[in-house]
Amino acid sequence: KVLKRRSRIETAIEKADRFQRDIEDAAVLIEFAAEDEASLRELEAVLARLEGEVQETETEMLLSGPNDSRDAIVTINAGAGGTDAQDWAEMLMRMYLRWAERHNFKAEIIDEQPGKEAGIKSATFTVSGEYAYGLLSAEAGVHRLVRLSPFNAGSSRETSFASVFVYPEVEDDIDIEIQDKDLRVDTYRSSGAGGQHVNVTDSAVRITHLPTGIVVTCQNQRSQHQNREVAMRILRSRLYEVEMDKRRSETAQLEETKRDISFGSQIRNYVLHPYRLVKDVRTKYETSDVDRVLDGDIEEFIRQYLTQKSKAA
Repeated sequence: KVLKRRSRIETAIEKADRFQRDIEDAAVLIEFAAEDEASLRELEAVLARLEGEVQETETEMLLSGPNDSRDAIVTINAGAGGTDAQDWAEMLMRMYLRWAERHNFKAEIIDEQPGKEAGIKSATFTVSGEYAYGLLSAEAGVHRLVRLSPFNAGSSRETSFASVFVYPEVEDDIDIEIQDKDLRVDTYRSSGAGGQHVNVTDSAVRITHLPTGIVVTCQNQRSQHQNREVAMRILRSRLYEVEMDKRRSETAQLEETKRDISFGSQIRNYVLHPYRLVKDVRTKYETSDVDRVLDGDIEEFIRQYLTQKSKAA
């Protein structure tokens, strides 16, 4: 905990030093830019970098929750729409993994249930990095896709849904009581990638927390012991979120996202046909650059939501 806090402080100091250097560079380049085209181009690059860093810092300033600085656990479930929905769930997972890559965050797939024909039925992955949970919490909810289906002969227009749940990853210093009698542990053979043990031994683990009905699975580690360890880590985080919801004594934040994964419940629409547009239902922010968004550029969607949430607080 102390090391993480120290790391955050060091990162903030490095960022402040970077701001100072960029401002000093810009001041020098301004003097030469009027007469030197190369200096003008360099000035534009410095200002663009500075603008990006300022926006990133402004977004982080909106994150003041007790868990915002934690790592995140993300679960995606395919909803209404059959194979199209399962393909859409996989597209969303790729979008978030690309987003994590852009941030130099570490992402690890914990569990992945492949679809029958394409895509995924569900997946759980962790994202480790500064403010990972605070940023990704803006993505919790139902995401709706409209496109020409690549999975039917007529290429008809299809509407698909997938849900995104985001939990903070809790550390060992937080006391979450889990009794063995409250757990049912099942083992089974892994169905996805994961090394030589896959489909050879019953190394995958499914843990059911009987009092709450929460089910977590892990199959991507190389041994049953490792899978159980990771599954328990995920379970602790899920139970922590449930407990925090109770303490807030209001409609549980998690339950707000657990609506039917179908019409009328989405937080964001992604339209690929008959026009191209991504629009957030909550903030009304939209962009026609769908490909860029699906490649992980969701910064403005996150910033707009966090700004709205901050103003409403």
